[in-house]
Amino acid sequence: MNEEKNLRLTVASSPHVASPIDTQNLMRDVLIALVPAMVMGVVFFGPRALVATIISVVACEFFEWAYRKIMKKSCANKDLSAAVTGVLLAFVCAPTLPYWMLIIGDFFAIVVVKQLFGGLGQNFLNPALAGRAFLMLCYPVAMTTWIVPGIGADKWANVLGNTTTMAGADIVTGATPLSTDLMHSGLLPTLENFQAGLLPESITSPTTLLDAFVGNVGGCIGEISALALLLGGVYLIARGVIRARIPVAYIATVAVLTFIFPKGDVDRLAWMLYQLFTGGLFLGAFFMATDYVTSPVTKKGEIIYGIGCGLLTVFIRYFGGYPEGVSYSILIMNCCVWLIDKVGKPNRYGVTKEMRAAEKAAKKAGKEG
Repeated sequence: MNEEKNLRLTVASSPHVASPIDTQNLMRDVLIALVPAMVMGVVFFGPRALVATIISVVACEFFEWAYRKIMKKSCANKDLSAAVTGVLLAFVCAPTLPYWMLIIGDFFAIVVVKQLFGGLGQNFLNPALAGRAFLMLCYPVAMTTWIVPGIGADKWANVLGNTTTMAGADIVTGATPLSTDLMHSGLLPTLENFQAGLLPESITSPTTLLDAFVGNVGGCIGEISALALLLGGVYLIARGVIRARIPVAYIATVAVLTFIFPKGDVDRLAWMLYQLFTGGLFLGAFFMATDYVTSPVTKKGEIIYGIGCGLLTVFIRYFGGYPEGVSYSILIMNCCVWLIDKVGKPNRYGVTKEMRAAEKAAKKAGKEG
């Protein structure tokens, strides 16, 4: 009798299966996966890359806390999602971008794109990429001023300034391998083309495929090293944080299109590899396009989404006015996720083709009647 009294029935809504994996654990894994890219950014751009990333993280965390405090909502800083947004936004910005501009981008990403739509899980755009697009709209020159990478105080940008190196010399700027001068003319930044004088004056030094793969190339803080990003992506897949369908479909689409349709009279394989290793493709494919909130949930939908991102990326690179198309391709596909999920919706378990046909016939008859 006493045992029956101790038995209690708890009534609660689904889900009823608890999991030790929560948002904080997932975001922590993402931050860990981004460490190799951060290291390579510091190696080739200096301490300013690390300082900019830290400032961006602190700003994102503050804006999220302040907004939810003002709106009398529960604090959500512990889930680390704002920290991930801060790191990713810093990673897609130029190393010499003034800190105050970066903070403005953080405000737009957290408050406008994320919190005004209801917070984590309610935003329909990737906050970091939306913040980058906003900064590109407001400060295009600062966002596309690329410094020549290097190792040492004479190459690294000053932490407290964006026009001189840590040694006091003027910063040397140059175009990236994805600059419009190269993309639209079908030129590769190889040593042979550089020595022959075929490259535009904005290209101050050649870039080998090894340079592009390792990260010794101009660009944004966190996108330069395909090797580091690949290691981080493999870590996320191995940990089960992301599924391989989106990044594989995305990268494979870019690879196939650039191999079949190279620009100019160039080696197809070399052109394809430069397209894969330079720019923000690996960062976008592994860390941006796989965002839980803004990507499809169905298997077929993920493949369609990845292919769409790849198609748009190549189209913007080939025919657009911007040197890179990854961010805009993902943002455009973010807006199509609701439709992609409908197309990729799996069939109900146990429902045959005949049953579906009968159901459609019944609906049609009901409308006509």
